[in-house]
Order: sequence, then C-alpha cells, then structure tokens
Amino acid sequence: MNRAVIIVAGGKGLRMGGDVPKQFLVVDGRPILMHTIERFHEYDPDMQIIVVLPKSQIDYWGELCRQYGFGIPLTIAEGGAERFHSVKNGLAALFDGIETVGVHDGVRPYVSRDVIGRCFEEAAVSGAAIPVIDVFETLRELLPDGSSRTVPRANYRLVQTPQVFMTELLRKAYQQDFCPQFTDDASVVEALGHGIALVAGNRENIKITTKADLS
Repeated sequence: MNRAVIIVAGGKGLRMGGDVPKQFLVVDGRPILMHTIERFHEYDPDMQIIVVLPKSQIDYWGELCRQYGFGIPLTIAEGGAERFHSVKNGLAALFDGIETVGVHDGVRPYVSRDVIGRCFEEAAVSGAAIPVIDVFETLRELLPDGSSRTVPRANYRLVQTPQVFMTELLRKAYQQDFCPQFTDDASVVEALGHGIALVAGNRENIKITTKADLS
C-alpha cells in the first residue's frame, strides 16, 4: 500500500435547503459519500481511504454504514474549522509508507477511475497533479471601474478533484499557516513555489452543491 486518498466531507447541506448534510443525501439507493468512496476503492482496493468528517457527524456516519451494510475499510479523521485544517488532520492519519496522496471532495461521486489513475500516475512523476476540464461558456472579467470585458476562455481551465501529490510535498505545504487565498490543495502547494501539472478530468465529475446538481 503506497497510495492514499483524503476524502473531505464537511458539508452542511445549507444550499440544499434541508437538515441532512449533502454528503449523506441518498442517490441511487445510497448516500453520496458511499458512492464517492467506492470510486477510489474500485481504482485501488489496497489504497488507504481517509474520510474527514465533522465531529458531530461521525456517529451518524457509523449508523449509515450499518444501515446500508457498507464495509469498505476506512480511516476516520475529525474535520477542522476550515477545509485547510480538515486536510491537515487527514494527513496526520496517513499510514507509514504512503508515497502519493490525493485529496477529493466527498460530494464528487462521478469521478472516473481513468481520471483517478491519471492524477496518481502524474503526481508520482511531477509531484503534483490536478484534473481540469475546458471552459465552454464565455467568460467576462469584472474591472475596478465597474465595467467588464470578455477574456479568452482558451486561457482558462475549471479545476476538479482529486488533487494528488507526493506525500512529503503535501505535508510540507500544510506546515504553512492558513491563508484565505488557499482555495484548494494546489494553491497551498503553489505557495511553496512548486508547479502543478494538469491532467484531463471528466466533465461528469461535478461537485454536488445545489438541488439542480442532485437531480
């Protein structure tokens, strides 16, 4: 076992308009988070899977696992105040000998095994790899004077997860102090001055955030 993934599942479901956190909403007969975990287990049954949950949701997750007969081996880590701190807690739960580690959103259950594989393979070579897809809509930039202008969409990519890194690189990156500009793991690693390799993502790999996404 030399690969691991940290699945961050700290959503509160507020934009869904309900009380159930979005990672626990049922899609196709099971909670979303279970589908997400299965994607990584299917890719590599021997990889360590770390699920980061708010402390208040850990017991509920255990109940769901019993209810649905979900038995994939997991390591549970407690979430932090910000996603940054949750990932840091996940890193602390890594087994010895893990060479590459990915970080994935718990509510992205449609990531393909091919994308997972490309990210881990590239990270093993370059140290840091993230999946991206092309921008198809027209983009406009808002300017300080209140006007806007079209920008060339060919210069931009939409970023997905899993974002995969050599373990020691990611650990070093997360020794930095938290900064609001850290919007994902790649931005934390970039702050060290390390480059990020881009690999092709899959368009279906959406982050389920709204009721429209859920349907």
